[in-house]
Amino acid sequence: MKSLQPVILCGGEGTRLWPLSRTLYPKQFIEVSEGRVLFADAVARCASLPEAVEPIVVCNTEYRFLVAEQLRKLGTSGRMVLEPFGRNTAPAAAVAALMEHGGDPVLLVMPADHSIADPEAFGRAVSLGCERAEQGRFVCFGVVPDHPHTGYGYIRKGGAVSEGVFGVDSFVEKPARETAEEYLASGQYLWNSGIFLFKASSYLDALAEHAPAILDSCRTAVANSYKDLDFIRLGEEDFGRCPSDSIDYAVMEKVNSIEVVPIDMAWRDLGSWKSLHDMHPRDAAGNSLLGDVVAEDTHNSYVRSSGRLVVTLGLDNATVVETQDAVFVAANDKLDNMKSVIRRLKAAKRPETEAHKVVYRPWGSFESISADDRFQVKRIIVKPGEVLSLQKHFHRAEHWVVVKGTAKIVNGDKEFLLGEDESTYIPLGNVHRLENPGKILLELIEVQTGSYLGEDDIVRLEDKYKR
Repeated sequence: MKSLQPVILCGGEGTRLWPLSRTLYPKQFIEVSEGRVLFADAVARCASLPEAVEPIVVCNTEYRFLVAEQLRKLGTSGRMVLEPFGRNTAPAAAVAALMEHGGDPVLLVMPADHSIADPEAFGRAVSLGCERAEQGRFVCFGVVPDHPHTGYGYIRKGGAVSEGVFGVDSFVEKPARETAEEYLASGQYLWNSGIFLFKASSYLDALAEHAPAILDSCRTAVANSYKDLDFIRLGEEDFGRCPSDSIDYAVMEKVNSIEVVPIDMAWRDLGSWKSLHDMHPRDAAGNSLLGDVVAEDTHNSYVRSSGRLVVTLGLDNATVVETQDAVFVAANDKLDNMKSVIRRLKAAKRPETEAHKVVYRPWGSFESISADDRFQVKRIIVKPGEVLSLQKHFHRAEHWVVVKGTAKIVNGDKEFLLGEDESTYIPLGNVHRLENPGKILLELIEVQTGSYLGEDDIVRLEDKYKR
């Protein structure tokens, strides 16, 4: 068999999981349970497939360092392709197919934010599908439903074409409850997982026939791509002209050689608080309780604390999620209105929709501890061997106090080391840089003072990460 090229699509924001998921820290990178990250799960699933090579990860530019850090933690690598704009799944898969300059591998295209409880069943299904994809067929994976879900699209399967593989009679949009119950009772319908297998050449040929504008834009964007550190940046203007469409609509619903492999693998698209509640174990009262939570007279609820004590009393069928800067409380039968809440918060330009209090950077992270009109206090963590940009500010001065590790400092025309409990003052306008030359994390407290303290008051003179 030819090589299997996993393609992990990592672009969505996951707004329905706010306040845990944010624009700059979306659901595929959050811990859905202790120590479990969906993107890491997807990479591990790919690595477990015996025929698979290292993945191509197609992601938003803003997520590039989150992706790189996750791959580093897993001890693996892959090609990281950066989309300057979100254009849905069909262009993302096209870019991956166009990057294959040698050979014609089978592409396994999969989202980064799915939960699969039985990876062995998934692996067996992929092996079945690969045999068909190598013959030029398009293969989708249909999850055997265990309840009448109204939030998923469905696939009506046709007759068997080989052992464990069926034709596709039709794709069906998300149904009403009564219709979903009929689908479940019939045994002919499967949940559409959004995971696909096809040869790179087969997909490009289908795009040429059914979505030529997508193919043309992506071909030019790949031709004008360039390396940026470990990333591949697509041609921005070219990709910006690309129509937005899903693989389903652009290709799968139009080709004739489409087949489905049914899988019973306890699959979930974790796109809502209800889906997380369904995934987690429940206590005798039907609750899923995570973190520092005390639930009294509380039933059928999902309650999650990220740090502070959360106490509930007399709740039923509710969702409560606490983070450092926001608390979300909702009746479960109102969770479908989540997107309208997020639109309202974004219209008000609430920073809580963009990032958490802890903001991750390629060199480490920073956390705002306290702020007022003319001062801000931050906790800064720098990973061993990493360095911040050489920079200056027009509106603020800074005072750095090292609390752990060793800092290498550039401050004006001086360069020196600071140890624990030592500090330096950086006057307004001074060129400065912070580096961790040691083997342990560098932790310091930064006190900013001035007339404007926004992150955009940074003039970078040199930057290892080319920002």
